[in-house]
Amino acid sequence: MLIATERKLDRSRILMLLDKLESMSGTALTIYLPDNSLKADTEKALSNIPGIDQNVSIQIIEKVNKSTTGGVIFWSDTYKYLVLPPFPNKERTVLHGYEVEILHSLFLQDLMIALILVRLGSYAIGVFQGEKLLSSKVGTGHIHQRHRKGGSSAHRFERHREKQIEVFFQRVCVRVRERLEPHLPQLDYVYYGGERNTINSFRSCCGFTQSLNDRTVKNLLNVRDPRQATLEAAINEVWSSKVVQWDIG
Repeated sequence: MLIATERKLDRSRILMLLDKLESMSGTALTIYLPDNSLKADTEKALSNIPGIDQNVSIQIIEKVNKSTTGGVIFWSDTYKYLVLPPFPNKERTVLHGYEVEILHSLFLQDLMIALILVRLGSYAIGVFQGEKLLSSKVGTGHIHQRHRKGGSSAHRFERHREKQIEVFFQRVCVRVRERLEPHLPQLDYVYYGGERNTINSFRSCCGFTQSLNDRTVKNLLNVRDPRQATLEAAINEVWSSKVVQWDIG
């Protein structure tokens, strides 16, 4: 019986794993599945693996279909891995051996990445070349907590709070534009971080972010307190990959 373990590997550790696989000899299969892969496409690709366990196949299909960046499978009698990369994989191919080059090249690119971290009352914006911070802006804004009592005063309070949020979002939008616009020709990907409803509301209020949609990765960073230290730590999370490994239990 095969037992799955899941972990996150940062950029350096995933490169070490790929180097290890590349050095291995013996029969193996490598399957590249792009982002937005259909269930039928993943099933067809997995049919290339002789005797794959049905439960494992179901696990892979679920994880790849939920992934916004696709997945890469390395499969042999010795090693069985599924890698969900941090950036979208566009390749769809089945290769013999441990063919790591396509995935390896993704991690060696000096990508330009923007992080937009927003919670109600605080924000942090950064532009990175690889993992090096090029430009950043961090700030706060006063927003009242929700009114817990009912009545007309509560409605007035809520309208006032909504106005505070609108003003805050507008200010953050200006800061996002100031930081990102000079880098737009070179910008590869945009990541958002914070609470999903807040991010969705901010993006709907900030017209500039619409121009970033084609470069926005759907993965949302879990950020509780946007500030400079959080921003600088978040880029490591951006470059990390989920890795699922199956071993005989």
